Amino acid sequence: MTNNASAQAAPAAPAGDVVVAVRDVHYAAGGRPIFAGLDLAVRRGRITAIMGPSGTGKTTLLRLITAQIRPERGTVQVFGRDLAALGRAQTYELRRRTGMLFQNGALLTDLDVFENVAFPVREHTDLPEPLIRLLVLTKLQAVGLRGAAQLMPGELSGGMARRVALARAIVMDPEILLYDEPFVGLDPISLGVILRLIKHMNEALGITSVVVSHDVQELATIADDSYLISAGRVAAAGTPAQLRASNSAAVRQFMTGSADGPVPFHYPAPDYATQLLGTEPA
Repeated sequence: MTNNASAQAAPAAPAGDVVVAVRDVHYAAGGRPIFAGLDLAVRRGRITAIMGPSGTGKTTLLRLITAQIRPERGTVQVFGRDLAALGRAQTYELRRRTGMLFQNGALLTDLDVFENVAFPVREHTDLPEPLIRLLVLTKLQAVGLRGAAQLMPGELSGGMARRVALARAIVMDPEILLYDEPFVGLDPISLGVILRLIKHMNEALGITSVVVSHDVQELATIADDSYLISAGRVAAAGTPAQLRASNSAAVRQFMTGSADGPVPFHYPAPDYATQLLGTEPA
């Protein structure tokens, strides 16, 4: 995919307005390059969408932002601090300022809804039980599931489980909220609920949100800033409307979901006819 970011670049933000800065990041996994000079910025109080075809490293980017892995080259800064320079205690301190909604919800199956949401509070604080109860019920009310506090994860629908996971992600009042493919497997009603919750949480709580997804249409309804990642770097950046208006064939292919374009449908393989006739190994 060609880099058309210069024409569609997101406006530069003042240094104090940037809470996550990824600069010239290079990273490979198992010898396969994932990022090759990735540059992007997440601005305070906004919803930033990270999009791209499968396998472009969107989840890997979240792991870099949470210091689970480190870049081979370049820097990742969160709240102005270079993650590579932080010790264990400092890293945990930064993580406590960050909430994470995992792709599959990742609820603890042997705990009920209340205890799932309470889990981070019990792990990281010494708050008294009445205050924990107040925090948990407040967050469950925010996602519309206060009445489900005593249900077990196995009794929840997919959409309800995602909302419980969201309540757990915000129970510590994070400054940054990371969403890893939050729309996967949701029916249209649940999808609409999650979209409204993401927007509402950002506005009501003043959270900075990073949403990783390949669901273009859904992200376009909530994102303030968007980045399209391909070939290890930013292919285009700007508002959802700017990306849709891009004159790059590769960007248009992704935004419209077309099978024909610069991004091939087929994984590289030997000649089809030759392989079928048995003269090439399978």
